Amino acid sequence: MPKKFRPAGDYWPLKVSTLKVKERIAAGNRVFHVHKKLYTSKLISRNVKLQLYNMLIHPTVTYASETWVLKENMINKLMIFKRKVIRKIYGPTRSEDGYWRIKTNQEINDILKGQNIIGFIKKQRLNWLGHVECMTEDNIVKKIKRWKPMSKRPIGRPKTCWEDDVLEDVSSTG
Repeated sequence: MPKKFRPAGDYWPLKVSTLKVKERIAAGNRVFHVHKKLYTSKLISRNVKLQLYNMLIHPTVTYASETWVLKENMINKLMIFKRKVIRKIYGPTRSEDGYWRIKTNQEINDILKGQNIIGFIKKQRLNWLGHVECMTEDNIVKKIKRWKPMSKRPIGRPKTCWEDDVLEDVSSTG
């Protein structure tokens, strides 16, 4: 019988969000390993492999990311996962002295031309905010967004909530 997740005290939203990101990365790993022969094949061009990544792995990892509150450690884990997959797709590089080496983070960023998974998630969150704001007032999603708890807050700095994260995305994008 599987264990049930039980929230631990006041920190349960953070733990749930972190668990969701870890689950999505694990699902992306499964998708990658199922199709590993495609991604490591010499017969398929790198552009086609990148398109396969964008069609299969990227949506798996970013599923339901509109509702995530991104913390620094989660951002790092997502970026590490994407770089790992891109390194597998593009393979090693031969240096001037004849040795093979893996691509650096800067080389991977140059290959991707500024497309990163965090920018995509931020764009999805802004799209979701637009959908929620256009909903009628009697919609349950809109009611939950506007809901304010009546209990006392715990002592200390408040946890970052989804709305704060989205407002930061709005101010950073202009």
